[in-house]
Amino acid sequence: MKRFYRQVSVVERDGRFAITLDDKQLKSPGQRELELSTHGLAMAIRREWAEQGDAIQPRTMPMMQLASTMVDRVKPQRDAVVDALLRYGGSDLLCYRADRPEALVARQHSVWQPLIDWVAVEHRAELMVTRGMMPVPQPQAALDALAASVAAHEDAHLTAMLVAAAASSSLVLALALASHRLTAAEAYAASVLDETYQSEIWGEDWEAADQRAERRADIEAAARFIALSEGNEHAG
Repeated sequence: MKRFYRQVSVVERDGRFAITLDDKQLKSPGQRELELSTHGLAMAIRREWAEQGDAIQPRTMPMMQLASTMVDRVKPQRDAVVDALLRYGGSDLLCYRADRPEALVARQHSVWQPLIDWVAVEHRAELMVTRGMMPVPQPQAALDALAASVAAHEDAHLTAMLVAAAASSSLVLALALASHRLTAAEAYAASVLDETYQSEIWGEDWEAADQRAERRADIEAAARFIALSEGNEHAG
């Protein structure tokens, strides 16, 4: 789509913030009005639109994409989003451990087990850990506890968690990111622990490296969206 506007502005209305393109209020792809809770998030989206060239490139607008997901999918379908996140919890990456080599086993335990322990204590969700790739059913009580913790988060957090869980294959990592238990860099590193170990042994696979870069960008965008939605202007 070619650029069709000249100026991008932020307008405050009753404590909420909207973006205008040549004085016309910006809407989501689902034609819902984008009314944002913080000035920082509105300014970040304004910058994304202002920095577009002759052609609009949606992939260069992660805050706009996340805000659109929030109003088009998360707000009207919270229960479905919670269910989608729970599916990641039911097969969480952190619950599937290697049985060899010992160096990888030790690294997984060192990085992943504290997060499994954290979610058990902080969210009362005692997840089962197994070795190998055979599926292990998680206790219903743990899934119910995770559902309650996830549902307690506001829409912006749920949106970011949906992206982070998809990028990391882990609800625990997404929840830790939203709860500020982990930074974006820490969550990403934990999500690619196995791949990092393999690249150290066998060398880098550049196609896989490109895929990891996309996942890292998604996790970083999710963390930034959380920070901006909480009023952290420095994240912009």
